[in-house]
Amino acid sequence: MKAIRILGALPNPLILCLSCLAAPLAAQQPSLGIQMQTNREILLRVTASNTASVRIDAAEQLPNWNPFLTLQSTGINQHLDTATPYLSSRFYRAEQLTGTNITGDHLVTTNGDIVIHPMYHATLVLTWNGRTIYNDPRVINAYPTIYNGLPKADLVLISHDHGDHVDVGRINAVTNNNTILVVPVYVYSNVLSTAQKAMAAVLRYGDTTNLFGMTIEAVPATNSNHAPNRGNGYILSIADKRLYFSGDTGAILPLRTLPNIDVAFVAMNEQFTMSVTAAADLVRAFRPKIVYPYHYQNNPPADLNLFKRLVGTDLGIEVRFRKWY
Repeated sequence: MKAIRILGALPNPLILCLSCLAAPLAAQQPSLGIQMQTNREILLRVTASNTASVRIDAAEQLPNWNPFLTLQSTGINQHLDTATPYLSSRFYRAEQLTGTNITGDHLVTTNGDIVIHPMYHATLVLTWNGRTIYNDPRVINAYPTIYNGLPKADLVLISHDHGDHVDVGRINAVTNNNTILVVPVYVYSNVLSTAQKAMAAVLRYGDTTNLFGMTIEAVPATNSNHAPNRGNGYILSIADKRLYFSGDTGAILPLRTLPNIDVAFVAMNEQFTMSVTAAADLVRAFRPKIVYPYHYQNNPPADLNLFKRLVGTDLGIEVRFRKWY
């Protein structure tokens, strides 16, 4: 490992360091550059071989490194670290990986990392300890190769029956004989094929099930466009972390007290789910540690910057923008 190069002490009292792991790999190792933004977020610039798989590690205290981000390089890459305003220190290092690696944000648990791989609209993929979880897989005509190279699902969460959340053909494409589908009653009865019904676990509001070392709880997801008990939101508990997937819902009262959510995926398009204002108010009520706004394709798209301003920084909620479209 190369020596860590200290870049200097920055305000409040953020300290940033940069290093590059010199593992015995044939490819050129990546380099890192950093730039502090006016709001104390950090813009990372990663230079690496085109198409190389690169992992960035981060630490608040040395030598306690944790995986932070895996990306596929396009040569010169940029990533905004939105956690830094809430931290007293931050250190980074980068390593080029071998083999095929799922890209995305790493969430460290007491039993391995969860990798969060946003895809499109409400579709995302998680990997954890050799398990792969799909949320609302559907056909994406604009990106026909988006599923290429991804592993088959062990677990599929389906929120409801609308076509931007579920597609029987896509379910067949991402599953195998050992996959389990978690679905609402309406999806089971009206959407799934006979073969898919044999793979399904049906959850109603308040129901829980334990699968592959994970606990899944169904929570309400309803508004004027989505009838009660027709669709689910889900809380997925993996080791010590709890992840909430809103599905299509309004800012209904039961969601304001969701307990101990580490990561939330919150739908935000005014015609069918929540307005920016309602979504921000809901997030401030149940206070996840990290929130990803998704499902925000309006005409025009929802104002993500307004959402971030309304969530604010006083409650320590990190707002992460990712490419969903």
